[in-house]
Amino acid sequence: MSKTGIKGFFHSARHSARHLEMRDAYAIDEDYRQWAAGNRFDPAERWPWWIQLVSATVARGVAVQRARVVSEPVSPYVRYEYELTDPHNVKAGEDVRWLPRKQASDLALPGNDFWLFDDEFVLFNHFAGDGTMTGEELVTDPAVVELCVSAFASVWDRALPHERYQPL
Repeated sequence: MSKTGIKGFFHSARHSARHLEMRDAYAIDEDYRQWAAGNRFDPAERWPWWIQLVSATVARGVAVQRARVVSEPVSPYVRYEYELTDPHNVKAGEDVRWLPRKQASDLALPGNDFWLFDDEFVLFNHFAGDGTMTGEELVTDPAVVELCVSAFASVWDRALPHERYQPL
């Protein structure tokens, strides 16, 4: 997701920005390689724009929520995300929850990760098999938006808050 594109959606959000992630790995970048090599870093130094964007959005009264559906035992990439969640996402003001995939079998979930803004439109994130983002798709069709509202709520209701989740 480009910084430029997502910033506009966050700036215009009035009530909520919700993100559903369902992949066990995303593109392997230099940050991940550094982490995998044991070189821990401060996410605020790597991604200050995200912390500033989310912090400002939350300060305006917009709820920023992220739910992650994950396989267990978790992949190395999900462990990386988990370790960075407190100093990155939570520090910025996001409310983050985790749902083991085996507890999501009876939920109707879209085929792609997405951002849902104010329950009015969906920004789908499209990825290649290797986790590289291949594009985004903005959808306003009420039926698709309602599917995503329902999917996010179903995951959110079952998922554990970050501070209670312990990855296997």
